[in-house]
Amino acid sequence: MNTTSAATAGAVTFLWLGMVLAISFLEAPLKFRAPGVTISIGLGIGRMVFRALNLVESVLAAVVVAAVAVGGSPAGVVVLTVVTAVLLAVQLGAVRPRLNRRSDRVLAGEDLPRSHGHVYYVAFEIAKVIALTVLGISLLAR
Repeated sequence: MNTTSAATAGAVTFLWLGMVLAISFLEAPLKFRAPGVTISIGLGIGRMVFRALNLVESVLAAVVVAAVAVGGSPAGVVVLTVVTAVLLAVQLGAVRPRLNRRSDRVLAGEDLPRSHGHVYYVAFEIAKVIALTVLGISLLAR
C-alpha cells in the first residue's frame, strides 16, 4: 500500500473512531443524566447529534474507501474497510430508521414499552469500534 494512501486512510480511520467513541459512548449516555433533561429534550438533542455524526461518518467512510481503493491495499485492509463500511451502512439503513420512527412516536406523546432498538444500535457501534481499531492498526503497519 502506498504511504500517502495508508497515512490518509489511517488518520481518517482514527478520527472516525474518536468521533464514535466521544458521541456514542460519552455524550449520548451522559445527556440523559443531566439535570432538567427530559426524555423529549434528550431525544431531540440525540437525533440532531446523531444525524450530524452519521453524515460525518459517511464522508469519512468514503474517504477511507477511496484511499484504500487507490492505494494498492492488501486484501486484509480491503476486507476490514468493507466490513466497517457495511456496519455503517446497516446502521444507517436498517437500525437508525427504526429508532427514528420510534422516537417520532415518543415525541408525539405515545407511551411505548421499552425497545431493544438501542441495544442493536449499541451492538453495531461496538462492532464498528472494533473494526475501526483493527483497521487503523493495520493501516499503521503499512
